[in-house]
Amino acid sequence: MRAGILAAVIMLGACASAPEAVPAGVPDVRTTAGLPAPPQARLYADCVAQAAETRSYQRERDGGTLRFTCTGDTANWFYGALGPWAASQGSEYVADGRTWRFSRKLIKDSYGIDGCSTDGAGDYQCVVILAVGEFIEQLEYEVPRP
Repeated sequence: MRAGILAAVIMLGACASAPEAVPAGVPDVRTTAGLPAPPQARLYADCVAQAAETRSYQRERDGGTLRFTCTGDTANWFYGALGPWAASQGSEYVADGRTWRFSRKLIKDSYGIDGCSTDGAGDYQCVVILAVGEFIEQLEYEVPRP
């Protein structure tokens, strides 16, 4: 009996650690139904739009994400909107002469986390992080012009 239980445990372990089966056929490429965007989505959209217009974007250190930086009125609006959220989440920090508000509490550092800051004298900056995947890593790629 003991051998039977041991064999069953080994079989279950093998099944649990077996590689996931590749689905047969072609993948479904249809876009899934989305949900209505909440009002704060406009903060992200406006920040990314400004950053794109001013070419204020960089790759994050992992390479698979982009960091979009907006400033001025757009960042001031975003910073203000983050205030109540950051206070409730414990994600407002003061460092290097700036007050920072993040979309979530920092664990180690601000890497990969959206947030805004101000110097208290009218300079506002926000960063929005966008996961883009491995395509961005093709550094020799030439973007065709329309």
